[in-house]
Amino acid sequence: MTATLELAKALIARRSLTPDDAGCQEILIERLEKLGFQIERMRFGFVDNFWARRGSKGPLVAFAGHTDVVPSGPEESWFSPPFEPTIRDGLLYGRGAADMKTSLAAFITAIEAFVESHPDHEGSIALLITSDEEGIAVDGTVRVVDALKARGETIDYCIVGEPTSNRLVGDMIKNGRRGSLSGKLTVKGIQGHIAYPHLVKNPIHMAAPAIAELAQTVWDNGNEYFPPTSWQISNINGGTGATNVVPGTVEILFNFRFSTASTEEGLKERVHGILDRHNLTYDLEWELSGKPYLTPKGNLVEAISQAIRKSYGITPELSTSGGTSDGRFIADICPQVIEFGPLNATIHKLNECVGVADIEPLKLAYQYTLENLLPRP
Repeated sequence: MTATLELAKALIARRSLTPDDAGCQEILIERLEKLGFQIERMRFGFVDNFWARRGSKGPLVAFAGHTDVVPSGPEESWFSPPFEPTIRDGLLYGRGAADMKTSLAAFITAIEAFVESHPDHEGSIALLITSDEEGIAVDGTVRVVDALKARGETIDYCIVGEPTSNRLVGDMIKNGRRGSLSGKLTVKGIQGHIAYPHLVKNPIHMAAPAIAELAQTVWDNGNEYFPPTSWQISNINGGTGATNVVPGTVEILFNFRFSTASTEEGLKERVHGILDRHNLTYDLEWELSGKPYLTPKGNLVEAISQAIRKSYGITPELSTSGGTSDGRFIADICPQVIEFGPLNATIHKLNECVGVADIEPLKLAYQYTLENLLPRP
């Protein structure tokens, strides 16, 4: 059993359902303090976070991740109890194995190996760890980033340990993510008896042409790294439940997943323009869950690509696909953010697992990245 596998098992054994850290962070902190890291525990609301840093000069390389996990689902449907890490047929099973406790373990052992080999390295190493990534994510990474920003502390390079690999570990890294902008649209009409159409205004009928135009609109064409921006309805609700009543309102929930080719302000303006052009009476509430971010090819992409080739023997593909991650917050204080971690095939599923043979190369990939980015005497 390697040190990385042993640590991954210790973390998986903690039932750290969002936002309960269940002691995972103290396990990490104990290891980091032995390496000379300065630890700042940052608890906001019910969420535990910490910022750990070794060194005071640049460049600063940070690792970011989360100790919280999603619920296991019916435990009787697992091959083995979800919080009892179990190795079976070369796979390590347990909730959080892929998302993302194995990455956290690999962060620590990679740093330990790097510091042992280069105790007097130049630059700095940091970790930003939260227990509020799988939840509403309001008291986690974003709060730590705000605290760092308030005192003028920035990061040069950040590696987020999300499970990004597709078919083979190392085949994909995320060098950006789309933004997420949601809207709650309430179109207003006049309620009344369905048999007297001249006395009512059906908001569903009134909204339909606008919905069609919104669905057919080309918001942008994407760019080298991003697909075109997508607008999708997630829910429509209208009516009283009776078959003979025209409703007075219809509520439509929608979402943009948008690229760097569009802006929050531009999308909002175009939506309002379409709704106004169709002479709708409406209320529209907006919620921005995250702005898009992008790390073009450069120092960090090259450093981790070289490290993956050395540890896994394959060249990773750059991708911006998938949902949002905490990288969207870190990009506010860090110009180069990438995500790299294990296979994502079993994340949030029953019998979540990682290949045991993939764990030590993951640690080496993180270690080699540090060697590529930090000067040594």
